[in-house]
Amino acid sequence: MGIYDFKVMDRKGNEVSLSEFKGKVLLIVNTATGCGFTPQYKGLEELYQKYHDKGLEILDFPCDQFGHQAPGDDDEIHEFCTMKYHTTFDQFKKIDVNGENAIPLYNYLKEQKGFTGFTGVKGALMKTVVSKFDPDYENNPNIKWNFTKFLVDREGNVIDRFESTVEPKKIDDKVAGLL
Repeated sequence: MGIYDFKVMDRKGNEVSLSEFKGKVLLIVNTATGCGFTPQYKGLEELYQKYHDKGLEILDFPCDQFGHQAPGDDDEIHEFCTMKYHTTFDQFKKIDVNGENAIPLYNYLKEQKGFTGFTGVKGALMKTVVSKFDPDYENNPNIKWNFTKFLVDREGNVIDRFESTVEPKKIDDKVAGLL
């Protein structure tokens, strides 16, 4: 099974086959509107504007599993993102990324690329926070927090995983290299 075999729900509840994105570079992100990393929406939109015409698609999956930081329904979340951060990339239905209700796409992504480590100034804080609810976090592939990003090449291969502490501007070169 590959990435193009999965189906997801758009924010209106319509089924979308990821096969619609064949030939595109994908950045798949679980997001939240009330998180310390929420300003990454700005960087994601900048990447999207810079590279969309060259084949980049950003697939935004709101997730409320980390500190209840994605309250509201799908329309409220979408309105927040478009009003505050002027996002124009695809936003899908709110999902779970871990546990028994995790959507199959995220189970697949985690199988392809496990945890890569927290970095930067916020890395030490994230290690402290995450270790409280997941003492073995370094050794399992679960999504640790909001704004974990998966980079998929034009052939559907999951190339890289970037944890929440990695700002979108830090992956510009990797995205550009796949376009």
